[in-house]
Amino acid sequence: MLFFFRISCVLICLLQGLYGFAQTESVFPKVAGYVGILHPIVTFTEAEITTNFESYYLVGMPTGINIWKSSRIGFSAEFVPFIRSENGSSRMSNFLFHPGLLVALDQGWTFAGRAAFETNGRYGFTPVINKIVKKNKHSGYFIAFPFPFRFGNEHGTSFTAGFQFGISF
Repeated sequence: MLFFFRISCVLICLLQGLYGFAQTESVFPKVAGYVGILHPIVTFTEAEITTNFESYYLVGMPTGINIWKSSRIGFSAEFVPFIRSENGSSRMSNFLFHPGLLVALDQGWTFAGRAAFETNGRYGFTPVINKIVKKNKHSGYFIAFPFPFRFGNEHGTSFTAGFQFGISF
């Protein structure tokens, strides 16, 4: 008898989870994914200023997941392979793991404070400001402005300004 009671409780919980609660925009935690294209525009170091598109082209393809704890605070994990095209050939030049904290700002803007760990031996942090520019029922198009600071691997400190766009779902 106890066996049937337990099975009944499990089935009721499963059915209630599937049909008993309608998920609305105010239910947290919320999970969202995204993909995009990242263009580093200009990089500053002690020795030089380097611009993308001049003697090479570097592009990142970020993919990530955001977990919103509330309407104001969340966590994000981003994964970015970088492709470098130069002198008629291209290669994957780096991979970035980019976890961070999300803070919703006013008027649809979001701040992401990210740690940065790169396979080329560099590390650092990246403040990012982004905004959804077109919201659909199940997706949205966004723009973002990342500002990576990098250290390590026997290179001086660098600062980059970039532009990113993509789709969230």
